[in-house]
Amino acid sequence: MRTERVRTSGGGLREQHKARRRVRILDATRALLREGPESVISTERIAERAEVSPATVYNLIGPREKIWEALADGLMDELEDRLVALGSGDPQDVVRSTVQLFVGDPVVSRRLVRGWEESGLVLDRSPLVRLRRAMADARTRGLLRADVDTDALAAVVSTACVGALHRWVAALIDDDKFLANALFALDVALAAAAADPYRDQLLAPLRTRGAV
Repeated sequence: MRTERVRTSGGGLREQHKARRRVRILDATRALLREGPESVISTERIAERAEVSPATVYNLIGPREKIWEALADGLMDELEDRLVALGSGDPQDVVRSTVQLFVGDPVVSRRLVRGWEESGLVLDRSPLVRLRRAMADARTRGLLRADVDTDALAAVVSTACVGALHRWVAALIDDDKFLANALFALDVALAAAAADPYRDQLLAPLRTRGAV
């Protein structure tokens, strides 16, 4: 069960105090979502749970749409932390870590995705940024052909993963299937773009599945 952490870039005690209150607000929001996945999460309820005033919620984060955005930012912060801890730029690590992050807190993740849709948010940060870097790195290391547009390849994989995410949110597939579908999309893309010396290596996961 994930808990928001204090993130500050220095500053005085006032800024640190504001950061801690912001953490309490987001942790309170997650707790309320877990307790009532389909309930309306009002600013007043969040404020009561976080032991702050509704005005503080609004001033530190904003209206409900901004709360979804802040939760999404927290999710991306956690993804960055996990990938840094792994110390790897492997595309598989990006996809696997992203899926594990969503399924690790399923109630909040599902509600968050629905909140994105309802509010029409366009996220400034997403796993696609990391996936693009990982694909570009794979090309630099010679795993992928030099002529491959790695941004386009990452976008194709991301689209497939988002589709799997929405099927998981709708409970049409379980956690394992969500991960399997996301990794399958990645494996197909990598195999299609493989440089000759690595073709067999990148085809191996598909052969194992019996897909080739």
